[in-house]
Amino acid sequence: MMKEKPVILVVEDDAAVRQGVVDALSFSGYEVISAADGRDGIKLALTASYQLLLLDLVLPHFSGFEVLEALRKERPGQPVIILSARGEEADLVKGLTMGADDYVVKPFSVREMLARVDAVLRRSSEREVGQSVFNFNGGRVDFSRREVCMESGGRKELSERESDLLRYLISNKGRAVAREELLQRVWRIDPKNIETRTIDMHVAHLREKLGDEGQNVVVTVRGKGYMVG
Repeated sequence: MMKEKPVILVVEDDAAVRQGVVDALSFSGYEVISAADGRDGIKLALTASYQLLLLDLVLPHFSGFEVLEALRKERPGQPVIILSARGEEADLVKGLTMGADDYVVKPFSVREMLARVDAVLRRSSEREVGQSVFNFNGGRVDFSRREVCMESGGRKELSERESDLLRYLISNKGRAVAREELLQRVWRIDPKNIETRTIDMHVAHLREKLGDEGQNVVVTVRGKGYMVG
């Protein structure tokens, strides 16, 4: 566990929602920094020192998607929870596909938000536990560095979500893991409310980074899901 109080960045343009989130987090012992629009939000997201970002998707100047895109390039693996309004399911799926860890739907209870925050921070601190290297035909994955190292000399960085996805499949080696299970155990979200194409997109990205052997490392089991053979 982190010894210092985790710092949380809140980017939300609704003043009442933003203040409520900031107050609840501060009262629970977190240090909080905040921004009221996408311009200040993207600046803080890329330069500030923090452990978790709570991000509204609809923002003035820069959208939450633009913030996520910038994070993916500059700070891959940064834990993010989306603050989503009801009726934005398509946007929610897009945000999760772009690397967000979790979401809460407005209006949300303080208890629910704090539970999500605690879960994401806990997973982030535990990610280094377990198998650190995975060898496959043509290369290896270094989970501590979130990096694919090819025997040919090439290197590619894995996103935090791609790393978690591969690690979970490896921990269930030889068993086909359903998309719904991956949403529950890796994404930690209810599969009933989310379209599962986000899993397929992450698998496609992961295979690409694993090179020519990617299709053989992460195998599609028709009608069941994915597995590492």
